Amino acid sequence: METATGKIDEEGMIRRLTEEWVDALRARDLDRMMKNYSPDVTVFDISPPLQYVGAEAYRRKWEQMFKSIEGPIGYEVREMTVTAGDEVAFCHCLNRISGKMKGGKGNDGAWIRVTVCFRKVDGRWMVTHEHASVPFDGKSGKASLDLKP
Repeated sequence: METATGKIDEEGMIRRLTEEWVDALRARDLDRMMKNYSPDVTVFDISPPLQYVGAEAYRRKWEQMFKSIEGPIGYEVREMTVTAGDEVAFCHCLNRISGKMKGGKGNDGAWIRVTVCFRKVDGRWMVTHEHASVPFDGKSGKASLDLKP
């Protein structure tokens, strides 16, 4: 995207990359999903292990996820905020994945909080860190999966 001054709209690029990632996830296209992940990315996800180090480790997580869901996969992104400079950018949003688990019932999915950090490498935005989390109840120690935006 170009602005009136001719400078690239970095925020718009980050939003477009996010939309492309969501489209790829819905299509179960791992190559497209992973194309903007740095090989040395660190991901803190809502499912074990404590962290995924490297794009290949994170890719294997999604391979397993796709095997566990039959039929279409839904994915929503809400309340996205993007901050972008010339070399570093980040966004945060509320996301929800849904689908029917193999051998199980449909899953409307819980809303999770996601922060994605980007760094421009050779002129291209790459995900270098991603963090997904769910709030939890301090008294019970259980995840609060029924919250909605």
